[in-house]
Formats: sequence, structure tokens, C-alpha cells
Amino acid sequence: MKPIPFLSYYLTDLFRELLRWAMIEQKMRQIDINKQKDLKEPSLFQTIICLLGVFLMISLGLFILEIYIHAIIFICLLWVGVHAASLGYTFTDIHRMMKTGISSALPAIYIFVLIGMVIASFMQSGTIASLLYYGLDLLSPVVFLASGLILCSLMSIATGTSWGTVGTIGVVLISIAEVIGIPLAIVAGMIVSGATFGDKLSPMSDTTNLAAMSAGTNLYRHIHAMLYTTFPAYALTLIIYILVGLQYSDYALPAGEITAIQTVLKSTFQLNLWITLLPLLCLFGMSIKKYSPVISMSCSIVLAMMIAIFYQERDTIDVFNALWLNNPGTTGIENIDALLGQGGIYSMAWTLLLSVMALALGGILHQAKFLSVALERIIARIKRTRTLMTTTILSGLISNMGMGEAYLSIILNCQLFKDAYHKAQLDSAMLSRSVEEGATMTTALIPWTTAGAFYAATLGIPVLDYAPYAFLNVINPLVSIVMAGLGIGLLQRNRVDA
Repeated sequence: MKPIPFLSYYLTDLFRELLRWAMIEQKMRQIDINKQKDLKEPSLFQTIICLLGVFLMISLGLFILEIYIHAIIFICLLWVGVHAASLGYTFTDIHRMMKTGISSALPAIYIFVLIGMVIASFMQSGTIASLLYYGLDLLSPVVFLASGLILCSLMSIATGTSWGTVGTIGVVLISIAEVIGIPLAIVAGMIVSGATFGDKLSPMSDTTNLAAMSAGTNLYRHIHAMLYTTFPAYALTLIIYILVGLQYSDYALPAGEITAIQTVLKSTFQLNLWITLLPLLCLFGMSIKKYSPVISMSCSIVLAMMIAIFYQERDTIDVFNALWLNNPGTTGIENIDALLGQGGIYSMAWTLLLSVMALALGGILHQAKFLSVALERIIARIKRTRTLMTTTILSGLISNMGMGEAYLSIILNCQLFKDAYHKAQLDSAMLSRSVEEGATMTTALIPWTTAGAFYAATLGIPVLDYAPYAFLNVINPLVSIVMAGLGIGLLQRNRVDA
């Protein structure tokens, strides 16, 4: 066959095939349209029953029956699925809703895995040990509270975990304050403020990544948006702690305890800052240059592993195994050993699995229109940006009080308010910022949340005792509300995400 006739035949056959597929797709669309006509929209009464059931199951399951949160979310999935089925959705439809809710989070799921490896590699390289060793030199009675705030902030930024910060350097600071004689409630509030600062802004924080992912914005765009409100709140907090700390200028530090910690760190690691801080500088430098978080974290992991193997002279096999599950340190000081044993992919499993299940739950609630029905009357009355952002922050607080878990509050509130922020022409980063300031910042102030319970048990100070002194957690949401009212620091949707 000659080339030209063959080409003509081939193109004709291809055109027919494309036409056939177009007709099939048109028929499928028509089927979907007809099916949508058969689906009922949930009534306000059914929506209230459905959402109230979710809140009650989570609240009762966590605080009364003490059931694991993952098991509770599974029951909630069944509960919401039954309600969706009553509206005419098939199992395939419900499965698709769950899949859609999860698939949108795949980029962040990769980051969750990398976060565990970053923390483990930083422990192995001596990066965290160096921060602690030299950070303890900053402490003095007159600036104990201010120095402690900075030290906790640096630790939580470097590790991305407020719980880890409170459970390690937080415990050390509490024991030092007890010897000095500074009121422990004030010190506990300072520790929680510093730990929350890093948990909110660190690119390695699970809540930071979760909020950006759930709101549909870029991680760095989310952090950029939070800087507008977090830095003023942090500056005010630092000034307050400096002023409060002045009255303890005559007190004495327990030099022996600090020296003991520094001695075991010095004997365990080589602590040359020019070398051990390179992985952290690499991570922050590439983040500032706005490289992908996956690339930034991967490079810092490789660099930290090289330092651990060639500078710290760690066993190569142990360093690689730590990326999956890090082992506790062997310094002989329990809190320090616990700190050095943090990280690894396995350590992120709890958060990762909870996020996946909660995203599936949010997918059903959103696509079956339970969320839109629940909010349409409230949102219809919101005419101003400041009112929308204030409502979002208060919703985060109420969600924490009702469900006791910031992860769930972040995911569900992003689902609830996403369309409202789009209609208000606000950048998605404004949604993620407001949700974090309502959920992440307030979870430590509520006694029955998982975070509040952990902090109280770890520090030995009741939540209601330290909450008035956790100035950053209190001030940050208020600063955000005031700035929204003044129209300061607002990012509009017409600006493309970075």
C-alpha cells in the first residue's frame, strides 16, 4: 500500500474511533446527569443528625470510652456512608467520594513520610543535640522565660513537633525552673508557646502540612500567610516574657543539672555547629528559595546521613535503619534519650493513617453536600471578610472542644469553609491560616484535647493553670482577628499561589 493512502486510511480510522469514544462519553455524562436528578439533597434535619452523630461518637469514644481515634473514625465512616446511601448514592459513589477526598492529599502524604526521615536523620547527625547543647548556654535567671521561649521555638522548628519539644526540652526547663523557684505555671505556658510556634511554622510540622493540603494551597504559601500574624504575636509574647522574667533576676540557675546534660551530649556527639547545622541550613535555604518540599527535605536527609556516617562515625546500617525507626539515645538521661530516639517513617504512621481516614470522611461529607447544607445559612449571612475569618477561627476552637483532636478540626474546617473563601475571593492560604489559628493554636488550651492532656501529664501542670500564661496561643488568634478587621495581611485569590 502506498504511503499516502495508508495514512489517509489510518487517520480516518482514528477519527472514527475518537468519534465513538466521544459518543460513549456523552452518553455517560447524560447518565450521570440523570442520576444526579435522582439523588436527594440532605435536609437540614438529616444534616444535623449526621454531623451531630459524628461529633458525639468522637467525643464519647475518646473521652468516655477511651477508644482509639482511628477505630472511631471507621465507625463514623460507616455512619456517614449510611446517610449518603439514604440519599440515593451507591456504594461505588461513596467509594469514589472517599477516594477523591484522599487523592487530593497525595502530595502531602509524601511529605509526611519525609518528615519522619528528616527528624531521624537530624537526630543521627547531631543537629538537634547541637541546638540543645548551645541553647542551654542562653539560659540565665533574668531572661530565663525569654530564652526558654526561643529555645523551645528553635527546637520545634527543627523537629516540627510540639509534643516532642514539650516532652524533652520542656521537661528540662520545668525541672530547672523548679530549682530556681519560678512559678511552674508560667514556665509551662512559655514552653507550650514556644513548642506551638514551631509546630505552626515549621515545614516539617504535620499540622502545617495538613492545613496546607486540606485547604488546597502550597506549603510555602501557607507559611508565608501565617507570618503576617504569627510574627507580631510572637514579638508581643517575647516582650511579655522578658518583662515577667525581670522579677526573677536574683534567682540562681542549677548549674550542675545543665552541665550534666551538656556533658552527656558532648560525649555522645561531635558538636561543631559549622557541620551539624548544615542539614538544617540546607532545609531552610532551599525552602526560602521555594524548592519543592520533597526536594528540600530529601537533600537535607542525604546531607544529615552523610554527616552522621562520616563525621559522627555512626554505623551505616544503623543510620539507614533509623530512617524507618529511630532508636532511643544512650546518654543515661531519660528525657534526652527520648529526644534522640524520635523520628523515622514509623513515627508518622499514627498521623498519616488518621489523616487518610479523616480525609475519606471529609470527602463523603463534602460531596454528599452535608457540609454545604450545614453552612449555607450561616455563610449566607457573612458579608465581610473579617466575619468569615473570625467564624473560621471560632469554628476551629469549637471543633477542638467537641472532637478533642486538632487533626480532625483542621481537615473538617477546611472542608467546611473552602467554598466560602473562594466566593469571598480570598487566597486558599487565608483559609489554612485561619484554620491553624483556630485549631492548632487553641488545642493546648483545652484540658480534654489530646494535646492538652499530653502537655499536662508531661509537664505536671494542669491545663487551666498554664493556659493564661501560654501567651502566644492566646494572642495569635486575637491578632489575626484584629488584622482581618483592619484589612491587613489579607491575600486575595487573584494572586497565584507560589
